[in-house]
Amino acid sequence: MAVAFPPYDIWPLAPIGVAFLVLACRGVRRRVGALLGLVHGLATFLPLLSWMTVIGPDAWILLALLEAAFLALMGALLPPVLWLPGWPAWVACLWVAQEAARDRLPFGGFPWGRLAFAETASPFTPYAGMAGAPLVSFVTALSGTLLAAALLAGLHRDRRIAALLAAGALVGPALGLVLPSGGGEGRPVTVALVQGGVPGVGMDFLGEREQVLRNHVDATHRLADAVRAGDTAAPDLVIWPENASDIDPFTDPSARRLIDAAVRDVGVPVLVGAVVDGPGPDHVSNTGVVWDPETGPGQRYVKRHPVPFGEYIPFRRQLSGLVQRLDQIPRDFFAADRPGNLTVGPAEVGDVICFEVAYDGLVRDVVTGGADVIVVQTNNATYNGTGQPQQQMAMSRLRAVEHGRSVLVAATSGISAVVAPDGTVVEQAPERTARTLVASVELHDERTLATRLGGGPEWVLALLGAGIAAAAALGARRDG
Repeated sequence: MAVAFPPYDIWPLAPIGVAFLVLACRGVRRRVGALLGLVHGLATFLPLLSWMTVIGPDAWILLALLEAAFLALMGALLPPVLWLPGWPAWVACLWVAQEAARDRLPFGGFPWGRLAFAETASPFTPYAGMAGAPLVSFVTALSGTLLAAALLAGLHRDRRIAALLAAGALVGPALGLVLPSGGGEGRPVTVALVQGGVPGVGMDFLGEREQVLRNHVDATHRLADAVRAGDTAAPDLVIWPENASDIDPFTDPSARRLIDAAVRDVGVPVLVGAVVDGPGPDHVSNTGVVWDPETGPGQRYVKRHPVPFGEYIPFRRQLSGLVQRLDQIPRDFFAADRPGNLTVGPAEVGDVICFEVAYDGLVRDVVTGGADVIVVQTNNATYNGTGQPQQQMAMSRLRAVEHGRSVLVAATSGISAVVAPDGTVVEQAPERTARTLVASVELHDERTLATRLGGGPEWVLALLGAGIAAAAALGARRDG
C-alpha cells in the first residue's frame, strides 16, 4: 500500500493492498482482525510518513501509530462483515468510514494516506469530479474487495464466479477511462508563481527569515526586469508562497518597504504569504495578503486549520515541561473561520495554505464561495528530499479534477506547479531551486457534480459502512 503513494506512484497497488487486508481478515476472530489492521496500518504509515523524522523519530512513530489505530478498528469490524451477502461493497463503504474518521479525529484529523491520494494520476482519478475524494477511495477499495472475492472464489474452484468477480474488479478503472474530466473552455489569465528558495533544508532555514523574504523580493524584481526586456509574458497576478515573509510587514517597516517595492516594480497584485502578529499577544496568523502596486496591502486570508503540534500546541500547559522541542513554537497560530476567497487582479482566488489542501471541506468552501482558480500557498522546505512535497502535490492534482479548477501551487523551495483542471501538471519547479513560473491558465466558473454534491456522498458511504459493520458485529455477538 505504501508504495502506491508518491513518490513511488505505483497506483495499482492500492486496490491490491485492500485485497490483502480483506483476505487476511477472512475467518479470523475480531481480536486477530484488529491486530492485522494494525499491522497493515503500520506497514502503510511508517513508510508513508517517514518525512516526519525531520521533526523527530518520536513524532513519526506516534503519528503512524495513531493513524494505524483507525485501521486496527476497521480490522476488528471486518471479520463479521466478510460473511454478509454483498460484502465487497460493504467493506468499501467501511473503508470510506475509516478515512472519514481519520480525516476529523483528533484535533481536526490527518487525511494523509487516503486511497484517493494514491489515485491522482490513474483511471480512478476522474471519479473525483463526480463525488470527490470519497468516491475515488470507494471505487478503489471496491476494486480491491472484488479482487479478493475473485481469489476466494478461485480457491473454491468456482471459476465462473471468480471470472465474473475479477471482471467486476476491472469495471471501476475501465469506466474511469471514459469519464470526462477538466473544466472546458475558460477565461485565460497569465500568472507568475515565485519560488524564491531558502538558505537551507530541514529546520535550519527557519532562522533565516530575512533572507527568505529577500529571495522572494529579488525574484520578483527579476521577473519585472524580464517583462520589461520582453523575455517573458507580463503576468496579470503574482503568487508568493506561504512563509515568504516570516517577518510581519505590518509591524516591521523594513519588511513592508521591501515587499512594497517589489510589488510596485512588477506592477500587478501579488498574493503574499506572511506570518502576521496577533490577534493578541499570544497568537500569530499564517496569512495570505493581497498586495496592490498602488494601494498596498488589502484583503487577507488567515489559515483556518493550523497544524497541531506544528503551528499550535494542544494542552500546551501540560506538555511544555515534558517535551522541550515544543518551545520552538512559543505562540500558537490563530485559527480563522472564513474561507480564503480573495480578489487578486482579474482572478477570484480560492486560497488554501499548505496542509489545508488535504481537507475536502476547506477546498470546497473556496470554490462554492466563488473562486475561479485555486491557490495552494505552501512551505515544504522542511521536508525537501523526503517525498512529502510529492504527496502534497498529488492532493493538489486531485483537487483540480474534483472542482474543475486550475490549481496554482506556490512553494518556497519546491514543488511549485501549475495544474490544469484535468489534473495534468502544465508547469513545475523542482525542489531546492529558485525559479519563477509564468504560465497562462484558464479561470472557470462552472461547478462540477462533486462541488454541487458537497460532503453528502461521503456521509452516505461512511454511515452505510459503519451501520452495516455495527449490525454485523451485534449479530456475531448474539450468534457467538
